[in-house]
Amino acid sequence: MSKGPAFDAQFDDARNLIRIRYFGHVTVSDMKAVTKDAAAILSNVRPKFTVLADLSGLESMDLDCVRDLTDMMDSFRKKGVGTVVRIMPDPAKDIGFNILAIVHYRRGVNVVTCQTAAEAEQALKQ
Repeated sequence: MSKGPAFDAQFDDARNLIRIRYFGHVTVSDMKAVTKDAAAILSNVRPKFTVLADLSGLESMDLDCVRDLTDMMDSFRKKGVGTVVRIMPDPAKDIGFNILAIVHYRRGVNVVTCQTAAEAEQALKQ
């Protein structure tokens, strides 16, 4: 039996928002696929766009995903991301996102971590 998708990536043009949700265990092939989808979405964004990364359904991620994940983060930065909002209900599952954000987003990108979708929606309104 095959597993379901490990991610969902969408673009909300009205909000200039890329929404990426992760589910279950994310493998390298899953991360390559989400990176490819995100790259296609980037052609639609306007400067100071927002990324909403929903990690609430993430159980684990292969360590080998880091290269593709950081490539995606660098692409967001190069395209002019203004804000990154992460939904991370369990801080113990951070798996390095905070450190990666410091290195790959640097100054100029507002990074907000929320525990719930409601908190994230509130952060998106600011």
